[in-house]
Amino acid sequence: MSAAPALAAPTTPAPARSPFLGWLAVLAVTLGIFCIVTTEILPIGLLTDIGAGFHISEGTAGLMMTLPGLLAAVAAPAVTLTTARLDRRLMLGALTLLLALANVLAAVAPVYWPVLVSRVLVGITIGGFWSIGAGLADRLVRPESAGRATAVIFSAVPLGSVFGVPAGTFLGELAGWRAAFLAMGVLTTVAFAMLLVLLPPLPAVRITRPAVLRAMLRNLHTRFALLTTFLIVLAHFGAYTYVTPFLEQVTRADQRTVTLFLLAYGAAGVLGNFLGGAAVTRCPHAAFGAAACLLAAATLLLPVLGHRPLGALALLLVWGVAYGAVPVSSQTWFHRSAPHAPEAASVLFTASFQATFSLGALVGGVVVDRTSASTVMTLGGATAVVMALAAWVHFARRVEWP
Repeated sequence: MSAAPALAAPTTPAPARSPFLGWLAVLAVTLGIFCIVTTEILPIGLLTDIGAGFHISEGTAGLMMTLPGLLAAVAAPAVTLTTARLDRRLMLGALTLLLALANVLAAVAPVYWPVLVSRVLVGITIGGFWSIGAGLADRLVRPESAGRATAVIFSAVPLGSVFGVPAGTFLGELAGWRAAFLAMGVLTTVAFAMLLVLLPPLPAVRITRPAVLRAMLRNLHTRFALLTTFLIVLAHFGAYTYVTPFLEQVTRADQRTVTLFLLAYGAAGVLGNFLGGAAVTRCPHAAFGAAACLLAAATLLLPVLGHRPLGALALLLVWGVAYGAVPVSSQTWFHRSAPHAPEAASVLFTASFQATFSLGALVGGVVVDRTSASTVMTLGGATAVVMALAAWVHFARRVEWP
């Protein structure tokens, strides 16, 4: 089944640029996504301090994590459809500036509700920026380099976990949580300037309309992309959101050990991102399925082998490599499902990813409150097994990609 073609806008192709300038533009987009990822998950290490600062419970402070994902799922189609004819370079700049303002608003908020407003702005930025920026690689570099450029852009996801969040948490401990958000505001402003300077004009080549999205949803490949993304993201975030309680309660790791283990996990994620990016373009089923199998193995074995620090660390490294390959693999599946509508594919990727991110954290919280962190790991692993089976079914049907 072929994807429905998007409607071409009457635009003039951008003039050819040197490969060096193209890669600088890729780095600018990568920095923008790094700022988005870091801002989205920065509160994880600061929730206790934020709650104490506003005299609210940690659960109420946790709304800072729930709101962006939900808003991003709505903003991905809404922002992309309403700005379909605008230059994508200007849109990325405007969304990055909005993110900078959101960080500053959180840093200076005298009471808690402006912080929640800032997180709404973060959600809008996530949905719009990811939908537009995640599929820009082939417009910034030569076709033969598009796969590597996509992997570089998606490396911002694990890098935000490895460097961004620990650095923000460390700064929060030194100078207070407001300083961490203010620093992110400054870095995001730098990303805003780089995007405006380094990106070429990017007029809308394909206008994303509701009819295009509806046609994609009737596409067998897109449906499988939605299914596999839902399952693997649910498996990961349902379990990973509560990996710290697992390490503290089951592995009996102290706070410093937990931090080191999570840094090792993030570093493995960077490796997994590039391995997945290199493999998924040639073997999409094998790459995505292997990531699911490794994630399943790590989470299912953690309750068995995770009682010892060495076993927990080894499985976290496997988990990191596995999940590092997930975002780039999912994005590639969506794009291969609709090669004539790359921006529409990014819209569905972003909306499904962010909605499932919030759902996974919520479901995992319900399970962990009623059972244990080990049960969450087991259920996450079982869900990842179902995702691997779905990838195999798609392969077994032998339906040609568009």
